[in-house]
Amino acid sequence: MTTLRRNVVYGHAAPGAATASAQKYTSFNVDNIHNLTDLHRFRGPLMMNNANAAALPRSSNLASIVTVGVLFFIFGFVTWLNGPLITYVKLAFDLDDINAFLVPMAFYLSYFFLALPASWLLRRTGMKKGMALGLFVMAIGALAFGQFATMRMYPGALTGLFVIGAGLSLLQTAVNPYISILGPIESAAQRIAVMGICNKTAGILAPLLLGALVLHGIGDFADRVASADAATKQALLNEFAAKIHAPYLIMAILLALLAVWVLRSTLPEVKADEVNAESTGGSGKKGGIFHFPHLWLGVLCLFLYVGVEVMAGDAIGTYGQGFRLPLDETKFFTAFTLGAMLLGYLVGLVAIPRLISQERYLGVSAVLGVVFSLAALFTHGYVSVGFVAALGFANAMMWPAIFPLAIRGLGRYTELGSAFLIMGIAGGAIIPQIFAHLKNADNFQAVFCAVMVPCYVYIFYYAVRGHCVGVTRSPAAPAPAN
Repeated sequence: MTTLRRNVVYGHAAPGAATASAQKYTSFNVDNIHNLTDLHRFRGPLMMNNANAAALPRSSNLASIVTVGVLFFIFGFVTWLNGPLITYVKLAFDLDDINAFLVPMAFYLSYFFLALPASWLLRRTGMKKGMALGLFVMAIGALAFGQFATMRMYPGALTGLFVIGAGLSLLQTAVNPYISILGPIESAAQRIAVMGICNKTAGILAPLLLGALVLHGIGDFADRVASADAATKQALLNEFAAKIHAPYLIMAILLALLAVWVLRSTLPEVKADEVNAESTGGSGKKGGIFHFPHLWLGVLCLFLYVGVEVMAGDAIGTYGQGFRLPLDETKFFTAFTLGAMLLGYLVGLVAIPRLISQERYLGVSAVLGVVFSLAALFTHGYVSVGFVAALGFANAMMWPAIFPLAIRGLGRYTELGSAFLIMGIAGGAIIPQIFAHLKNADNFQAVFCAVMVPCYVYIFYYAVRGHCVGVTRSPAAPAPAN
């Protein structure tokens, strides 16, 4: 594992000083900071090797974390609407499971196609303007989805979801490396865990709100639709589809307002190439982004992780329906998975890095994923669904561990590496589709297990070995303690 050395300048701004030249600076090594509490002990601006930067307010780091936390809440809310949306489109558009699962496919494929353009755009706009632009794009997508869903035009509705995903790809390409490098990379998993709590709290609220506002009484309504004649059925479905318009209109307005707030915020520009460079002389010999094998193994790991996360969160309702459980209950199952994820984030926040390193915790999480997947296979009904929801606990700290391990030591390639990792989110499009296609041909529990277990096995490999491939240990300093 490469030891990272990043000297940060800590300064007190003189009253009325306009530039860094009016300050007195003390240099310290941020590798000695192991958590957010330690980070906040250093009051004043954090200058990432930029002696000419203007002074930041003393509360800059805390304000930045709060702002980024709001962003994680927003895209958590939007992302985890997909689970109940599968139930919504299946009824509103009269679809089978395969076509209903085009919801997560359209949403997550946008990351694959737009992450690299997002990285290119961020280099020109900066992270702050890029975040605001991502929110505006999401607002446009929300308007489009609400309108086309109300008109019961499924291709248009999927296009709206794709646009929302496009905005999120831009937002996530900026936000994830931003929070990873806003402090020591060794404790990045802890900072991302704080963001994950915001994200998953929103994920719990999303299916509950959509269930109450749009899917209320869906079981009885589905029975009415099934027994209605053709003309009455179309009238009922038109009425049901229109329920989605107001929530998504409100969401679009809030996203646009949040974009303006981000533009006017005090978020600093963090230079990834200055705070995420290797300390070894070998870093200069790297020929390009393709000479970091731990990154590419991490991209595959993230692809599989997002796949199993979406399976546990968005497909759990369909999984429950396989046991003939009532629609009025299955519409809330996503919230149970997100509740388990929230608990997992809280545990990770306490444990990493005080009790266990992020890579070792990732290995433990992968083992739990295998155990819970097998337990879901050998049980039935609500118990089996409970084990699927428990996968949320196993999945919780995977993203916070995989992302910083994969971008470790990329230096000036951090933004580009982050974009490739964001492309890996397309696993949320592909793996659930595999499940949707295969579950009708065989026992759906067996198919679920057969899809999930190999993914967790690879994640375990990345935790114990893959993240180290091609990463050399610095001879000048010991590696961080595990």
